[in-house]
Amino acid sequence: MTTRPPLSFITSSFFSVLLFAARGLCQSVPAMYIFGDSLVDVGNNNYLSLSIARANFAHNGIDFPTGKPTGRFSNGKNAADFFAEKVGLPSPAPYLSLVSKFKKLSSSNATVTGVSFASGGAGILNGTDELFRQSIPLTKQVGYYSLVHEQLVQQLGPDEAQAHLSKSLFLVIIGSNDLFGYFNKNSKASKEYTPQQYVDLMASTLKGLLQRLYELGARKFVVSGVGVIGCCPAQRKRSTTSDCNVEVNTWSVKYNDGLKALLQELKTESSDIQYSYCETYDVMNNFIEHPEAYGFTEIKEACCGRGYLKAEFPCTPISTYCSNRKNHIFWDLYHPTEYTSSIFADSVYNASQPLLN
Repeated sequence: MTTRPPLSFITSSFFSVLLFAARGLCQSVPAMYIFGDSLVDVGNNNYLSLSIARANFAHNGIDFPTGKPTGRFSNGKNAADFFAEKVGLPSPAPYLSLVSKFKKLSSSNATVTGVSFASGGAGILNGTDELFRQSIPLTKQVGYYSLVHEQLVQQLGPDEAQAHLSKSLFLVIIGSNDLFGYFNKNSKASKEYTPQQYVDLMASTLKGLLQRLYELGARKFVVSGVGVIGCCPAQRKRSTTSDCNVEVNTWSVKYNDGLKALLQELKTESSDIQYSYCETYDVMNNFIEHPEAYGFTEIKEACCGRGYLKAEFPCTPISTYCSNRKNHIFWDLYHPTEYTSSIFADSVYNASQPLLN
């Protein structure tokens, strides 16, 4: 394998704190609370009866330790699992698995080590669930977290709960579905907003929700930018030459610029916030432009699916799938393989040339 090209990241000094924590040189992260979409959904959508964004069936999970589907949109683990491993934590349980049919949190201690609120199809804005019939938009995810916060205060006491949360990691990976929705055919949003207005709305809405998490004890954030989503099989299939969707990629970059600016604003407004920004776009673009450096031989076609680029139909029990999942960037028409997610987590966590704020 050839030498991998360097990756660029914008991080705060908190990134270094994470590295030291994982190596036992300072107190480790006690919990991880995850917010996002299908890239980090560990099974919440299994509990949404109307959602069509589900992965609790074969061939998903074929490489998971149990060999069974879990609700992850992957052949195995996803980025949430790998980030949890990096800080020595178990993968956070999906929030909906911890609530009863009356939507009340159980007395489980699972919330102390973290919870995942992520939901396939979720967006920063509430409209993305129209594409998938049902999902948990970020606003609702933050609302669910407020209930977890209440439980932690009752369980640990106000001071200890705040001390716990101030050391915990809040991972936020979301935004792709908002952009897919905007550029989708017959999009309502595209009739109401220009592309710039829309990405500005995404950024301002996210800022408000991050501020709400801060009010509820969050201090340490890892926030991911949107990746090269115009190059996923679902977007490439629209081109007869399987080219990337340049327009979608352009506005992904524009949104990421706004995201970086809002994180800097939050840091200015609240000096005790620490954050790491993951330049997902650059990481994924390196995978696509230098596949041989990472062991990839297929950058366009999905591993599991049907039709052109295996992107005409999602990964289901009647789909075919590739025998070597480590040489494909994409598992299905939207999501990375377990191997891609593992390299992504390694690349972010072990970035050799971080640029400190």
